[in-house]
Amino acid sequence: MPKTIMLLGSGELGKEFVIAVKRLGHRVIAVDSYDDAPAQQVADGREVIDMLDGNALDSLVALHQPDIIVPEIEAIRTERFYDYEKQGIQVVPSARAANFTMNRKAIRDLAACELGLRTANYRYAASLDELRAAVAEVGLPCVVKPLMSSSGKGQSTVRSEVDVEKAWNYSQSGKRGDIAEVIVEAFVAFHTEITLLTVTQKNGPTLFCPPIGHRQERGDYQESWQPCRISPEHLARAQEIAGKVTAALTGAGIWGVEFFLADDGLYFSELSPRPHDTGMVTLAGTQNFSEFELHARAVLGLPIPGIELLRAGASAVILADRAGVDPQFDGVEAALAEPGSDIRIFGKPVTRPYRRMGVALMSGAPGSDVESLKQQAIANAAKVTVQCEDAD
Repeated sequence: MPKTIMLLGSGELGKEFVIAVKRLGHRVIAVDSYDDAPAQQVADGREVIDMLDGNALDSLVALHQPDIIVPEIEAIRTERFYDYEKQGIQVVPSARAANFTMNRKAIRDLAACELGLRTANYRYAASLDELRAAVAEVGLPCVVKPLMSSSGKGQSTVRSEVDVEKAWNYSQSGKRGDIAEVIVEAFVAFHTEITLLTVTQKNGPTLFCPPIGHRQERGDYQESWQPCRISPEHLARAQEIAGKVTAALTGAGIWGVEFFLADDGLYFSELSPRPHDTGMVTLAGTQNFSEFELHARAVLGLPIPGIELLRAGASAVILADRAGVDPQFDGVEAALAEPGSDIRIFGKPVTRPYRRMGVALMSGAPGSDVESLKQQAIANAAKVTVQCEDAD
């Protein structure tokens, strides 16, 4: 029987998830804070509310009576999820997982304190004065992140004492939700950032995708590639850590588990209980199932016979350079001319500087040089320019 799925947050990742579950015959209500968000364009229904308003969220759940609630963003009154589970609604991956992972403090303390995983040295700060003290303890350089944010919003690197106040102000302007507190992390001298997409199932073993490498700027991913070269020993350790963390959080779905790989080994970084932006590389057909298809199957309790690497691939983001409305895209034809290339335009109705508006994809035969594919994806992304009208 078709299920009704309520998607909370309707960005580009949610859009691909909606397509995946609709191909399996289910109904989706896409919710966001603004109208015509990407996932709303392909869903069966849409709602526009402030998801930090718990009463509004309760009313929406009562109205649509979903079988499954799938959070896509952080800015949600996630404590309501426990009540929804008591009502018999499946929360993805679980109410516990959503509450822990929507707040960096909860997930970091779980990883470092309860599970004993290796992480960067860190402190918390809830005011500018506390931030100054935390920076002094952690040392320079360090990274400041809001406890609730995504896509690098509010995140900055502090390299000297003069950067501290600027970092605090930026964290407050970029945070999601109403939590002012930030995490201050010692800078890890890593040479590779890795996403290990991890799939937990209702009735089956935990599965791991081939590792994905990525690069960030301003706290947001710019390119990703799969497979990422990593030693068998480090891969086994990453899988062990990912399995341990996801088991502690419980639930079924796909998780983006991030690691730093440094000369002195592996560090656990962050975890997202949903498809990961760096995993958009799987849209290049690198695997037998994209991360969105895997999420759909896990959420719905459908079998996943196995995950296979079919080809090498890379992705590079297409960014807007100014604020505007009604975006149009030039250069798509040129970007699609090269064999193995593909473009996904997300359909966001409004632009702003550095907003992710699309992604360029490249794929190659198994064993292809991923560095070459990455450079080709970057070049193709640069061919696509975002034109828009000035916002009123």
